Amino acid sequence: MRISLNWLRELVEIKLSPEELAETLTMAGFEVEDIEDRRTWANGVVVGKVLERQPHPNADKLSVCQVDIGAGETLNIVCGAANVKADIYVPVATTGTYLPNIDLKIKPAKLRGVPSQGMICSLKELGLPTDVDGIHIFAQENLPLGSDVRPLLGLDDVILDLTATANRADALSMVGVAREVAALTGGKLSIPEPGEVSIPKTTGNLALKIADTQACPAYIGTVIEQVKIAPSPEWLQQRLRAAGVRPISNVVDITNYVLLEWGQPLHAFDCDRLKSIASSENLTIGVRFANAGESLKTLDGQTRNLSTQNLLITTNEKPVALAGVMGGEETEVHEGTQSLVLEAALFDSVAIRRSSRSVGLRSEASGRYERGVNRAELEIANRRALSLISELASGIIAQQEAADTRPDPSTWSRSIALRLDRVNQILGPIDLGEDTGELQEQDVERILTALGCKLTPSGEDTTHQPRWSVSVPPYRYRDLEREIDLIEEIARLYGYNKFCDTLPEKAEAGYLPLDEELIRKLRAFLRAEGLTELIHYSLVKPGEDREIVLSNPLFAEYSALRNDLIAGLIDAFQYNLEQGNGALNGFEIGQIFWQGEDGLQETEALAGIMGGDRTVGKWSNSGREQPITWFEAKGILESVFRQLALQVEFQPDRRDERLHPGRTASLWIRGNRLGIFGQLHPQLRREKGLPDSVYVFQLDLDVLLESLGQDEILVPTFQPYSTYPASDRDIAFFAPVKISVADIQKVITKAGKDLLESVELFDEYRGENVPEGQRSLAFRLIYRASDRTLTEAEVEPVHNKVREALVEKFGVNLRS
Repeated sequence: MRISLNWLRELVEIKLSPEELAETLTMAGFEVEDIEDRRTWANGVVVGKVLERQPHPNADKLSVCQVDIGAGETLNIVCGAANVKADIYVPVATTGTYLPNIDLKIKPAKLRGVPSQGMICSLKELGLPTDVDGIHIFAQENLPLGSDVRPLLGLDDVILDLTATANRADALSMVGVAREVAALTGGKLSIPEPGEVSIPKTTGNLALKIADTQACPAYIGTVIEQVKIAPSPEWLQQRLRAAGVRPISNVVDITNYVLLEWGQPLHAFDCDRLKSIASSENLTIGVRFANAGESLKTLDGQTRNLSTQNLLITTNEKPVALAGVMGGEETEVHEGTQSLVLEAALFDSVAIRRSSRSVGLRSEASGRYERGVNRAELEIANRRALSLISELASGIIAQQEAADTRPDPSTWSRSIALRLDRVNQILGPIDLGEDTGELQEQDVERILTALGCKLTPSGEDTTHQPRWSVSVPPYRYRDLEREIDLIEEIARLYGYNKFCDTLPEKAEAGYLPLDEELIRKLRAFLRAEGLTELIHYSLVKPGEDREIVLSNPLFAEYSALRNDLIAGLIDAFQYNLEQGNGALNGFEIGQIFWQGEDGLQETEALAGIMGGDRTVGKWSNSGREQPITWFEAKGILESVFRQLALQVEFQPDRRDERLHPGRTASLWIRGNRLGIFGQLHPQLRREKGLPDSVYVFQLDLDVLLESLGQDEILVPTFQPYSTYPASDRDIAFFAPVKISVADIQKVITKAGKDLLESVELFDEYRGENVPEGQRSLAFRLIYRASDRTLTEAEVEPVHNKVREALVEKFGVNLRS
């Protein structure tokens, strides 16, 4: 919020310089982001009177003016503005003046051969917004020539750009900031009392109908007649401009002024336009939530399609404003307005926040309602506005109606128990120079009293420390709720910098938890295989089985929690192809969620996707793509498992409909299901426009980490290498296609026992001379002993056991 020091000085006594005040507010939690010193904008600019204006002899668009600035000698000034004329008072930048907003220093010059001894200024050249294209002409008469123009233009001011924290709704007003400055500096408050206004007791044509009293606890509607719309007086316009608000007309400016002064949003409706929309002389102003399909054209000229989250102001049930956000264009105050309905209301912060968000519209009013408007000062702000409208727009109050469901005023404050020992326990010692000390009873009472609290002693605790019952003022009702809130206020106003800086004792060296260390190692191995780590949102479109759907989503497209990672990886692969980035090889570690028999479930998973040509240079195959094969993709996983010292089994699997039924495997570790690996189904591949060979996997990270946490993996045992030669044997046979190589390898390994060092499949054949439904497999078996050279007599019996086990277990037809 932009704070005018001139305005603030009328509300509170300030003895500090702007820089000191900014430092004090910042240290108290109100960050001053910028200090705008307007006094430098027109330093050296004085009031002058144009005595004579003649056309320039050498230029059609220039004028030669004789200007009196009260210096005894008139100045000859060349001016290019079309609105310059004789007998007007104007701002004149004298020779030597620097205008920072246009980065110009005024020097004696010749313009088309005519000397010029200064410059007649426009408001833009002095840094002020204006709709006038030309120099500024003062409306006042008989101004003292040569006097400083800054008081006349509101440039004798300093603006503080202040940011209030979200819990301090009261600081979004000049009165609230004045109270804060008074508490911080001890300055005397001078908050203006609104003038008394006469409210007729007679009934009129206005009635109220509040459909939802929780969304609108209080509403005051006032009919004002015989209004004269005109520009606001200069003092009001200057205050609005200083706050960054554009002046419009006296009535609209008054509502904005009260908003800035008291933090209470107001809205003025054109009464005749309300009657026109209502098609009746009798008006019923209502507050209700919108019906689906309704729309409203707001003051910014946009037509808003409304939802049931939008709170509306209606006239005879027809929408005329977005409650607490923005008024409607059809009922806005205009130059011909003669009667008003002034709205002063309280709206629920949650209702306004949802309404504002649903239409993508934020305003000064909604920003205050969202944080919470002071319910105790609604009538004060309303009376202030009515008083100003009567004074500046000649309005006459004809009728006022109110609907009030606020709780009893006695409940607008709360009492909080506060203990001095708890204050010092939380805040610690204070720095007294060479010594330290504690906050005393008088410190607490002084600070909280300055904040508007009332303290009542309530005896002593068991340690003989004082206790109080603290009554919170209504304007701090929302953020002072507990004892700790009061302690925070004491620290803030006493000064955070006055407390001792106590460093903690030397901490122990940190370390990574085992799971985090293993995950980092896993990430490193996957990156080493050429996979890029991806991160996706946990929110996805709804529609899957066992999916958890959010009850309050931000967007319909992201209204459910993902129940696997593969879908997101497929979409990422497709997006990269469409953007011309080629095939994506990546992995992701993240949470997945689902509806289980025991309620909502959550776990962490690892998934990856691979496809395309992984080779770098294609010159060796004439530039043709060589898609990755199933075994190459499987090899990437096996390489990672090998580095992690895991024995993972691959078993055929057909449960996931997104994967090829004949090229999908489930992964197992020691009988526990680890995950799934396979090639995308051709139908899904065609729908997504993906290459022929794309492979995905998803692993349960808990199962993986549990296996990696085994002692034999964490602390591997050294296995000595044998210095004796190996003896290798080949075995070939026909086996049914349904028998997996993994099952065959397990049987061979079990039969070979200690002498068998390794088993490797080196050939598979299907076709001519192979029985139907079978395939020819050839394995190489390596036998070795660690303490001797094996003889034929030792190897052959073991090899025969392997042959017999294969025949007995699978009924294979041996070929060798």
